[in-house]
Amino acid sequence: MSIPTKVSIDPSQINIISARKAMGLPEHYVSGVTETEQLDFEYVRRLKVTELASMAENPKVPFKTRYAAGTMLALVGDPRIQVFEPSMIFIPGDRAKIGLSWARVSEVAEMYRDLGVIPSWIEKEAPQFETTVQSFKIAKYPVTNVEYLAFLKDTQHPHIPTSWQFGCFPMTRANHPVYTVSPESADAYAQWLSNKTNRQFRLPSEIEWEYAAGGSASLEFPWGEEYLDDRANTVESGILSTTPVGIYPKGNSIFGVSDLAGNVEEYVCDNYWAYPGSKKIEDDLMQTVGSSYRIARGGSFTRFRDLARCKRRHGWFPKDIYIMGFRLAETV
Repeated sequence: MSIPTKVSIDPSQINIISARKAMGLPEHYVSGVTETEQLDFEYVRRLKVTELASMAENPKVPFKTRYAAGTMLALVGDPRIQVFEPSMIFIPGDRAKIGLSWARVSEVAEMYRDLGVIPSWIEKEAPQFETTVQSFKIAKYPVTNVEYLAFLKDTQHPHIPTSWQFGCFPMTRANHPVYTVSPESADAYAQWLSNKTNRQFRLPSEIEWEYAAGGSASLEFPWGEEYLDDRANTVESGILSTTPVGIYPKGNSIFGVSDLAGNVEEYVCDNYWAYPGSKKIEDDLMQTVGSSYRIARGGSFTRFRDLARCKRRHGWFPKDIYIMGFRLAETV
């Protein structure tokens, strides 16, 4: 299956139509990529764990083999995922350009209009401004199901992700990003890990997240200016599920951070605020959830490429299509 290359979604209907229509899918069943393109389990089942981990992130390896390697790692234990020693990437401090110039708002909104994008969503990115980013660390991967399981078992935190059907741990997706998590639960996880490790974990700020994704060049996507199908797990991929972290190595940011575009949307530590020189945009999200909603970044497997842009600001909306996860930052 592949998502239709030409999708036309009326922006005025985006919050009314079904999730499938919003994803460019028919209402009837269609086979997903993992049905039509068999993953290469026959090959990867012979490999050692260290070989699987290397193969999962090797850009020279075909996607179906990387995906199979990541899936095997979920079952046998993924050495890339260490609950108390998460892989953190140092981001050096610098001046950064954040956001989008007012001159480009109409252009960007029109570019993605057929995907149901409402102009006010893009207006939240303006104006572009410069700021100083202090050095910090950011997790290479979003927090995974197996990491979140350790938190739940240790704390008896009462909010089990609703993506865990009937509250059961999704063993075959152990190394996939956890999702259907509230921002309060994400904050609680960061505080728990800080207490366990005597380190200063937290969620990244909006500015830190955008800088880790787009770098000093303020790129449109973590890998460059144009969307490319083999860089991210967005709805265009046709997978329609989370994937093991790190299996889109060509989509890593200039700093080497994985999955900043697609897979799951990522909460940051900030509630929505107006950029300097602007005012709060009262779009459909604010009208539905209120003016102090938590910002999320990065897009997901249920959303089109517009949401995978480094500058895009969004948040949770009360529909199943909103796939909310998070990644950690660390104060240095």
